[in-house]
Amino acid sequence: MASQSKTLSLDTAQSTLPCDALPLKTPGAGFQLLAGVRVVDLTTSVAGPSGTMLLADMGAEVVKIERPSGGDDARSWGPPFLAGESLWFAAVNRSKKSVALDFTDAAGLKLLYDLVRQADMVFVNLPPRIARKLKVDADTLRKVRPDLIYVSITGFGLTGERADWTCYDLIAEGYSGIMDVTGAAGGDPQKIGAPAADMLAGQDAAFAAVAALYDRRTTGKGHVIDVALVDSMTRLLSCRLMSYLGSGELPTRSGGTDSVIAIYQAFETADDPIVLALGNDNLWQRFWAAVGDPDYARISGMQSNAERRQRRSEIVDRIAELLRAKSRNHWLDVLRAARIPVGPINNLEQVVADDAMLARGMFYRLSSSDGRIVPQVGPGIVVDGEHGLARSAPPRLGEHTDEVLAGWLGLSHRDRHDLIDPNSHERT
Repeated sequence: MASQSKTLSLDTAQSTLPCDALPLKTPGAGFQLLAGVRVVDLTTSVAGPSGTMLLADMGAEVVKIERPSGGDDARSWGPPFLAGESLWFAAVNRSKKSVALDFTDAAGLKLLYDLVRQADMVFVNLPPRIARKLKVDADTLRKVRPDLIYVSITGFGLTGERADWTCYDLIAEGYSGIMDVTGAAGGDPQKIGAPAADMLAGQDAAFAAVAALYDRRTTGKGHVIDVALVDSMTRLLSCRLMSYLGSGELPTRSGGTDSVIAIYQAFETADDPIVLALGNDNLWQRFWAAVGDPDYARISGMQSNAERRQRRSEIVDRIAELLRAKSRNHWLDVLRAARIPVGPINNLEQVVADDAMLARGMFYRLSSSDGRIVPQVGPGIVVDGEHGLARSAPPRLGEHTDEVLAGWLGLSHRDRHDLIDPNSHERT
């Protein structure tokens, strides 16, 4: 157990960065919906930390247990780094407290169990064999605290022949089928451009943990939550899977042009592309009125979505020719005025400069008590008209070790030292 500091240095030659334009905020109280809930987080990387960060965003006190040497794997993920710290780590670890604790030895394991006794939930992302070896499996920790909510996030779940297989987001995307239906027609399978399986599994784990907590307050019973990256990623495909199961029609990669909705895809304009969704008969009629050709909408054989799907290629060609005649902004203005679902295809530079998203608190810079400035992407949740705000910046490794052991366990500095080195008195 030790606290580790880090010398900060700027790892870029840029004098300005995209985050420099974001509003600067100081940590605040944030949401308090889960105030009083204590979470011990033993997870690393993205899935587990993203789930516990959602709980922290809602007001839970999350204590992140990290290896004294190196800490969370994601701390080393880069470049890019900002002031010596991993931006991937900073993306999923705000509002947490870091405790550097080696629980592979007896003294560290005792301290971990003492923390678990004070916690409502424990999050673990270890394969079951490793969790048992380290004595942090569900059966062991529920003996420490019988009403514990134990949340496991693994690649394949706690049971079955794959339970101990290692897994990352990429592997889960491959298993789930999402890669097989993502990409251009005739092209190679594509990974989604974000760690989707990780983020979905984190959301599933946070949701299930809160549901279990709600039940415990009525029944007094703890629960074991078993979330698998492959399952969460597969759930994302529910609509596609149901269509296949009920029809036998196997979807193929199409570049996103084969929706069940007849017109639901990207189109080129005179300059930049847009996306257009004509999701019902009323929108179909309004679109053609807005573009000055209401008679086209009334052609026989195009009155229902099922009919339009039969003539999709013909309709797409006509819309494509029409939209190429004028600019993106022209069509966005015209179609929005007609209440047609339409939008740009933003790059990330455009996303973080979007005034509406900024107004909803989606992007900001967070200052910390030690002078760091860390960009953040908000939770995208508004409660009672308030946007989520971090209570603290992503922690340094071991930054809160003494604070947590004193606050949760009431240990003095001497007590903490003696637990790690029982013979210290003989040398003083």
